[in-house]
Parts: sequence; C-alpha cells; structure tokens
Amino acid sequence: MKDQNTAKGERWSVILAGGEGERTRPFIEQWLGYHKPKQYCSFVGHRSMLQHTWDRADLLTHPEHKITVIAQNHFREVVTQSANRSCGQVIGQPRNCDTAAGIFLPLTYIRAQNSHATVALYPADHFVFPENRFMDTVEKAIQATTIFQDRIMLLGVRPTSLELEYGWIEPGGPLGLSGGLCVRRVHAFLEKPNANQGLAAQAKGALWNTFIMAARVETFWRLGWKCMPEIMERFEQLEKVIGTPQESRTLREIYHDMPRRNFSSDLLGCAPESVGVLELKNVLWSDWGRPDRIADTIRAIGKTPAFGLECLMESRRARNENQLTEVL
Repeated sequence: MKDQNTAKGERWSVILAGGEGERTRPFIEQWLGYHKPKQYCSFVGHRSMLQHTWDRADLLTHPEHKITVIAQNHFREVVTQSANRSCGQVIGQPRNCDTAAGIFLPLTYIRAQNSHATVALYPADHFVFPENRFMDTVEKAIQATTIFQDRIMLLGVRPTSLELEYGWIEPGGPLGLSGGLCVRRVHAFLEKPNANQGLAAQAKGALWNTFIMAARVETFWRLGWKCMPEIMERFEQLEKVIGTPQESRTLREIYHDMPRRNFSSDLLGCAPESVGVLELKNVLWSDWGRPDRIADTIRAIGKTPAFGLECLMESRRARNENQLTEVL
C-alpha cells in the first residue's frame, strides 16, 4: 500500500457513524442491559467497530485528515472511544436526514480545506477480514480515481447468499485496470430487491453494494449538484461560513428544513454512468446491521464473541414477536 506523505496529503477519510442501530437494539439491550449503537460496541476483541474503522482509515490517510459524522447525542461516547488515539475531526449532525446529508456534510468541510482532495468513505458498522487485503483494494480504488477522475469508485462483493436487505450493483463492461484489478462500468443499481429480482440479479453476476467508495471531492460535488441540487445549495451556504462565528448557527439552520435524500438511490442510482466498481475479492465482508450477521461472521472466523448466545436467541424471539404483532 502507498503511504508516502505526498500521496497521503491529498487524501481524506470520511467515517459514517451517525446511526442509532435500531435493528440491533433488542440484542444489544439483552447483552449489555442498555442500548448502545452498534458502531460503539466491541463484539469480539477489545476494539469497537468505530475504532477498527478509524485504525483502518489511518493506514491510507493522515489521522488528522479524517472526519467522522455522528449523531449529536453520541459525543460523550466518541470522547470515551477516542482516548489514546487520533480521531481527527468529529461532526455531529443536528438530525438524521438520511445518507446524502450524512455524506455531504463532511465533504463540505473537506472541500473548504482542500478542493483537490480525494476522499475514501467508510461506514463504521462493517466487518472486514483480513484488514490488509481489504485496504489493498481500497488503495486500488483510490488509485483508480486518478485515472477515472470523473467517477466514484465503489467496492462490490460477490454474493454468498440471497441477501435482500443489501443494495446490489449490476456491473457493465470493463473500464480499465487499477493496480491489476479490473474497474468495471455500472449498468444499474438495485436497492433491496424482492426474491425474484435478487435471484435474477445474482444470475447476471450482480455484486453486493458495500457503500465503501472513493472519489475526488469535486466529483462528489458535481454529481451532488446534478442529482440533488436542493441539498447542495444548503451545504454551499455552510461552506462559506466554516471557521466563522456563523458556522454553528448556519449548520442548525440548513438542517432545519434539510430534504431527506438517500445517497444510493438518489445519487448513485441517478448517475450510474459516473460510477466504477471494483470487486472486493478474498475478503470476508459483512454489514453488521442484524444480530444474526454478527454471530454468523464471528462463527466463520472462529473467534469467541463478547456476548452470550442467549442474547442472540432472545433478540430473535423479540423480533419474531414484533413481526407477528405487525401481521396481526
């Protein structure tokens, strides 16, 4: 992996950690006795998911070139988790307005400091193993942004099951190579398909969308204006006052009426011709949005979980009861 200062200096990392973890709430409450969003939990070993993500990001960017987006009520937890490590800049969203706002908020701060930056973006609730192989692929995605400067580079994973809660990517033809890895066009995105759609996509060689991506900040910005100008005008208002006494007030004001836009469906799905996809190979990847994914992954790597299996069973029972109540 490249770690030369000249290369790192133009690179930034964005960590998405603003979720409340509602789908894992019953499981975590059964385990800990109280709720803690999953990105702040240590399910195996001693580091939380957020700490793992911070440490991975620092392999490719300077620690101070890292921005983490959180919910404003999470600041106390982040202060605890950042002890004895560099967490870069932490920004609290006034409220959750879906993933587009969660991404363009840190991009606004990066753009204000370096409009020529290249940004790697990581959700904080993903498991990857082994980390070095994963980061090699992220490095190749970053390198690809210097070749295909007008595209967002997205990592996709070959499906191992019919996972209908993931977004899917239908790859197109090859664009070229980056570090020996093929970069392909994107034919289409499929968000949370039904069973028939998922089977058809899998038969066509579709990949799971990891939501891990890299692009030049100006590429993100251009596509934001193309696909969702109604939120971009708000973030440009914020960019003008960063570092001034008006910054905090402006941030609150733009979020007061911020439209809810989803980055996957409203931007990536709007401009698939501006996206390239690299397949993440020989890496175990999982979005730990459900307790069963957490347990299955830990079992697959042969580690001992920090929680007891009775917590998982109880959360499954509670979920089944809730689903039955909804049906009735």
